[in-house]
Amino acid sequence: MSIGDTLRSLADRETVFPLFFERQPPVVDTSKSILLYIEDLTVSFDGFRALNDLNLYIEEGELRCLIGANGAGKTTLMDVITGKTQPDAGEVWFGQTLDLLGRNEAEIAGLGIGRKFQKPSVFEAQTVYANLELAMRMNKGILPTLLARLDSEQLDRIDHVLGVIGLQAEYSMTAGALSHGQKQWLEIGMLLMSEPRLLLIDEPVAGMTAQETERTAELLTSLAGERTVVVVEHDMAFVRSIARTVSVLHQGSLLAEGSMSEVQNDPAVIEVYLGEGH
Repeated sequence: MSIGDTLRSLADRETVFPLFFERQPPVVDTSKSILLYIEDLTVSFDGFRALNDLNLYIEEGELRCLIGANGAGKTTLMDVITGKTQPDAGEVWFGQTLDLLGRNEAEIAGLGIGRKFQKPSVFEAQTVYANLELAMRMNKGILPTLLARLDSEQLDRIDHVLGVIGLQAEYSMTAGALSHGQKQWLEIGMLLMSEPRLLLIDEPVAGMTAQETERTAELLTSLAGERTVVVVEHDMAFVRSIARTVSVLHQGSLLAEGSMSEVQNDPAVIEVYLGEGH
């Protein structure tokens, strides 16, 4: 499949990139140093409360890890932030002035929020370089840029992202030939092409080798500061290697929050999640 054919097929594909029209994202007010405000958030499914009056605040530039047993509400929270699920009650603000509730997924992506799911979603028939180019074209709008040449600034941007994700040597390989870990890094690179303020990363090291896991830790750590990164993960060894602040969810509410050491020694966390042997 050619790049043009791939681009034309995107209208029928669910994606986290805004399509068709280039928009200037509104200014995000982080004068209080908080990028994401989540207050009194409640989501119910058939009487089950997936989120229960959840309060969470994410500072600009931080790397936050979210942990919790299955059913704790982690995925539902990401669904609400990205517009996939509307809550029953509560508020979600991007900066102090941008209300995320009521906006659709494309609008939220256009504000500078990127989400990476556990399973990598790349164009396997295209090269690594073409995947990054496609991500850039999607962010600029398919229709006006379908046949446009990339300028020197855009080419430099792709080269920079290749360096960030560590795939310079693989730029001409088809994405389908990459290892599982490399596909994960490529998808992160595709999100970076839109220069997001907030990255939501779901279980990035599931199925990775030890070496790939270590490289992923380095990658996510390098992104924090310039961007805000929220990681949902079950691998506690990986969380320990990257965690600055850890938020523990339990039955849809915030159970504990702090450094990994503080969380590990919290009696409530030990009882409901980590277990006496951890």
